[in-house]
This record gives sequence, C-alpha cells and structure tokens, in this order.
Amino acid sequence: MQHLDLQVVRRALEWSTAGQRLWLCTVLATYGSAPRAPGSLLAVNADGQWIGSLSGGCVEEDFLERIAEGAFLEAVSVVRYGEGDDPRSRVSLPCGGVLDVLVEKLEPVCEVQAHLRELESALLGRRRLIREVDLSSGARSLFDDREQGVRIEREIDRVRVRIGAAQRLLLAGYSSVAQACAEFAVGLGFEVILCDPRDEVLEGVVLENVEIRRQLPSVFIADGGCHSDTAVVALTHDPRIDDLAMMEAVRTEAFYIGVMGSMLTSQKRFERLRRIGGLGEAELARIHAPIGLNLGSKTPAEIALAVLADILRIRSGIPRDKL
Repeated sequence: MQHLDLQVVRRALEWSTAGQRLWLCTVLATYGSAPRAPGSLLAVNADGQWIGSLSGGCVEEDFLERIAEGAFLEAVSVVRYGEGDDPRSRVSLPCGGVLDVLVEKLEPVCEVQAHLRELESALLGRRRLIREVDLSSGARSLFDDREQGVRIEREIDRVRVRIGAAQRLLLAGYSSVAQACAEFAVGLGFEVILCDPRDEVLEGVVLENVEIRRQLPSVFIADGGCHSDTAVVALTHDPRIDDLAMMEAVRTEAFYIGVMGSMLTSQKRFERLRRIGGLGEAELARIHAPIGLNLGSKTPAEIALAVLADILRIRSGIPRDKL
C-alpha cells in the first residue's frame, strides 16, 4: 500500500524534471468535519493534471478551475475553504467543515527538484524531516526531525510540516488482541504488517488491508522492516516471539515499542532481556510494558483500544501526565 503523499511527490518530481510548472497544496488545518487530515498533499501541473486529495472532491474541482483561470501566480498563499470571507474560495463544503490550504507555486528548476527528492527520501522512511515554508517569500527549508509531535506547526510568518513515511504498525505475532489492533490501525490509516511463522496459528485468519508475512518478526525487523515511523507491538504471550522481537526492535528507530503482559510478566521479561538479550537500561526503557494506556481493559478489543491510544499519544508527542 503506497503512501499517497509519496505518489504525489513522485509525480510532482516527474512534472518538474519534464519542465512543467506545478502547484503543491498542503492541508494546514481542518475545522469541523473534514475528509483529509492536516499534512495531506495535492499536486497540479499547468496542464490541469493532478494527483492527491484535499477533500472529497469539491475543493479539488474549485482549485483546478482557479488554476485554469490563471490564479495562484504568487510564490505562496494560504486559502480557506468553507467560509465565504476568502474571495479565492467559492466553495462551501457540504460537510460543513473548513479547510486551510497552503498553495506553493513551484517552477521547474533544479532547486525545486532537489527539494522534492529530499521529500521522497523522507516518505520512503530513510529519514524524518521538518519542512519549513516562509509565508512571505515562499522560501523552503528542511531540518532533521528527531521528535514526535503534531504534523503541522503554524506561526504568523511560517509553516512547519512533519514529513515521514506512512505510519506503520508491525504486529509481532498473531492473537485475538493483534486481530483487533490490526482492524483499529487500518481504520486509523496505518500501514499494518503482521509477522508470524506459525502456520497453525494463521490458519483461517483473514485480515483486510493487512500484509501477512509468515516469518519471525525478529527476522523481519533485523532485515530492515522498521523505520522511524514504525510502532512495534508484541501481543502473543509467547517469549519465543515477543522477546526476540523486543531484542531487535530496540536496535531500530521505531517510535513505539510495546509488549503485552501483566506487571509481573513484564518484570520477568525484562530480566530475560537483560540476561539473555544483553539489553541495557536505556534499551529497556524504550519498551512499553505493560503495553498501552491503563483504561481498565479486559477484552481483546478494549486492550487493542488502549494500545492504539498509547501509540497515538506518543506519535502526537503528549506525555502521560498531560492526558
């Protein structure tokens, strides 16, 4: 399942290297009901070809009409859709929501193409970036991103956008809780991968929009299956799967690593990981165990909800004491 933003950036790069002017649009903020999240991308070239999405279709249609009429010739602008006070927006969203959209005019020059290649690299998971755009001049800068937090940060004179690979959930082993986690995560827009070498456990398992790999999760992780936008969760209660996955996961840049079990089970697991896995305190501190938020969860669905809620908390950069 290819990241839609990656498709947008790659097509924009193709157009630019072919000598075409293009407009790159980014959803900055949504108010009320809106079908696309902040950070979503759309690219349009001078011929009216486009890729990506800002809404359910009404915004895209209006924007294409404005491009054909010769609008958006400034280097950068911010347009609000869904309210009547912006003369560049002639759309009232049927869902009643409001969108703020950053529109950048990109000329077909080497500087733009180099910038797009850096974005492509980030979207492939090779690095995480903060993309900064000056709202007066349209100047663009890229900085390494070493923290989790909101995807869009907006000031009076500039916008910062976090750029990274599609959020990935790696399920280390199958269980009823893993099944519920997969279903929740797909609905939240995660790329979901399940690794389990046990044919007898996977027999009859059906998970829509989930990649199932019949191999040890530790092997998949060691082979480069994790990037900095990956959450690794082990939910089987089988040390042969859970412990090995933890040993490999802490050696990656995964932003969340968690394993299911009671407080006592977790203490015994940490003892094994110290003794057998040779993990130090810094590595053990990266493992969330017991996993998830303490919501009083009992059923597989409730546990999965607690796990995904904790992953979203970390992804948004919110400390537990701020909940």
